[in-house]
Amino acid sequence: MDAHSGDHQADHGPYVRVMDGRKILFDGEGFLNDFDDWSEAVFETLARERGLTQITDQHLRVVRFMREYYAYHGRAPLNRQLKEGIGLSVMALEKFFPDGLKHGARRLSGLPNPKTCN
Repeated sequence: MDAHSGDHQADHGPYVRVMDGRKILFDGEGFLNDFDDWSEAVFETLARERGLTQITDQHLRVVRFMREYYAYHGRAPLNRQLKEGIGLSVMALEKFFPDGLKHGARRLSGLPNPKTCN
């Protein structure tokens, strides 16, 4: 397994990558293990690897909103809350990120894997 590739890591165990000058632990599906390991530099690297070649202010606005919401509420925003917070439809937001909101924006925002959340 090449832990440094941008390939989807599904069905593999946790792995470590050096990013933004630090060792960062990911789960087998490419989600950060620790919310605090995220940085905008990590986001930019992961976004490019997932096929998001043009990062806009709108992408950063969504990612920052998701992170702030998670930090305050201890969970990811529901689609309704994301729509209200950003001011765009869920369909428009889904198209911003490769893999959509749940697996794309959430992964790139450094939020936990939805499969491991209760």
